[in-house]
Amino acid sequence: MTVALVGFMTKADNTEFTTESELASRYEGEIAHFWQQGNFSYFSGVNNVRINYATFINKNATIPTKCLVILSGRSESYLKYKELSFDLFNSGYSLFLIDHRGQGLSQHLLANPHKGHVENFQYYVDDLNSFIESIVTPHCQGCKPYLLAHSMGGAIATRYLQDFPNNIQAAVLSSPMLGFNSGRVPELIAKSVLNVSAQLNRWFDDTPWYFFGHKDFSQNPFYDNVLMHSPIRYQLFTQLYKTTSEIQLGGVTLQWLTESQKALETIFNHIDKITTPTLVLQAGQDKIVKNQAQHDFCLQLHQLQPHSCPNGKPLIIADAYHELFFESDIYREQALAAAIQWFEQH
Repeated sequence: MTVALVGFMTKADNTEFTTESELASRYEGEIAHFWQQGNFSYFSGVNNVRINYATFINKNATIPTKCLVILSGRSESYLKYKELSFDLFNSGYSLFLIDHRGQGLSQHLLANPHKGHVENFQYYVDDLNSFIESIVTPHCQGCKPYLLAHSMGGAIATRYLQDFPNNIQAAVLSSPMLGFNSGRVPELIAKSVLNVSAQLNRWFDDTPWYFFGHKDFSQNPFYDNVLMHSPIRYQLFTQLYKTTSEIQLGGVTLQWLTESQKALETIFNHIDKITTPTLVLQAGQDKIVKNQAQHDFCLQLHQLQPHSCPNGKPLIIADAYHELFFESDIYREQALAAAIQWFEQH
């Protein structure tokens, strides 16, 4: 049976989300105070890599406890998610945020800390499983946590749902990285170039190379960004990275791209293993990931699991850029309300 999202364009019941007009003052006041209440720690992931995380246990949450795991995108840190965490905490959730290996506050993997790298995409999934088993589950009083994942975090989440189909109550994937945008280059040619380049890297150098055109950390001015339409949220985002050097990250290595490509193939080859109710939120004007891949994913998943991807499609936030939860209010509120309603329905 198909589950319909009713009235997703309005705010969730009794929930007031932070708005752009008040964000500057609330960020330094209420949100900063909220953030100070968090617990910040780390654990050892695969190969003893340090994985940093944050938890916010909601003493006012309903019983049974509503636990929510948040997975960020590539190059991000949970430090970026203060406003989103504030809004979700005030919606009654206990929150669990993790910085993926090689980025954020977690241990970076190469001598050049700006290189976005991973030896094996499965390590992301295994780190997440350790986090949920050892840190999240003990707080959830026997209830399964919900999962909210953005971009690369969406790919990690999807692989996790395939490997551990009984661990999550419901999942929302925001602008998930289910396919790469190769621009004007045909996909087959892009893959061939990647494979040849990665092989050359393995033959001639022990140091992982950047993918073509990628470089160390840099930031675009607001007028030239394709992440969000909100000036205030972009200002807070860029200021955070400018002043926190340890979370700065540049482009990706050939190895990261090769491993990610293999992970996406696994996702589509084993869609039948995803049984968790899953909603895909699509940014209508996304220029970072491939939206068609999200459509293909939803069509196939809905045929197998009618409770996922209502009507066999992503829920499209028209005209929005990639960063749905950092977008202008008109887009952000749609995405946030839809996510909360999905969790409430499950």
